[in-house]
Amino acid sequence: MRLLLVEDEVEMARALSTVLVQNSHVVDHMTLLEHAREALRSKVHDAVILDRQLPDGDGLILLREMRDAGDKTPVIILTAHNAPGDRVGGLDDGADDYLGKPFLADELMARLRAVVRRSESYTSQVFTGGNVSIDLDHQELMVNGEVVTLTRREMLVLQLLVKRAGKTVLRGTLEEAVYGYDDEIQSNALDSHVSRLRRKLADADASVTIHTIRGIGYLLKGE
Repeated sequence: MRLLLVEDEVEMARALSTVLVQNSHVVDHMTLLEHAREALRSKVHDAVILDRQLPDGDGLILLREMRDAGDKTPVIILTAHNAPGDRVGGLDDGADDYLGKPFLADELMARLRAVVRRSESYTSQVFTGGNVSIDLDHQELMVNGEVVTLTRREMLVLQLLVKRAGKTVLRGTLEEAVYGYDDEIQSNALDSHVSRLRRKLADADASVTIHTIRGIGYLLKGE
């Protein structure tokens, strides 16, 4: 998933980003409401993790703006403002979940999976076809019952191709899913990820293959 993290504390943001990346997510980090608003206009994020006490205002302001505009992107409030009244107010303003600091990383990951599952855009996160099983919730690919190890970006590529299996996925759409705003993208980086992923599928005798649609993108097909 591609996540928008709105957090102004540098150390907290760095720790959060590390955990999220380790769980195979792409993270766009913003420290101001103003910049978060700009990021949300891109419509590329699957969920938002939002602090409240930000330099240019309360994160709830952004949350209300999102809901008033009809933006239903799942939002988890992650904040030190954790009194019962704060939690009630945040949930009433449209938050999908509200978690106080300090928190356990595993709990945040579980809550993130839960709010995305409850979202209107959620579809089954388990893909099976032939001898292939892909559990996107747990970031696991199995072929013939054996786990095939993928890098984070290989899994992100596979995740989007699986969700759109049988349809061509544009290069630009894949790059949006794999790279954050701050990532440096080499001209052939995406092709390299796809090439390695294709080789791993072939080496495992997977019954799905990735086809190149020259000049357009890629297509995942079952054999």
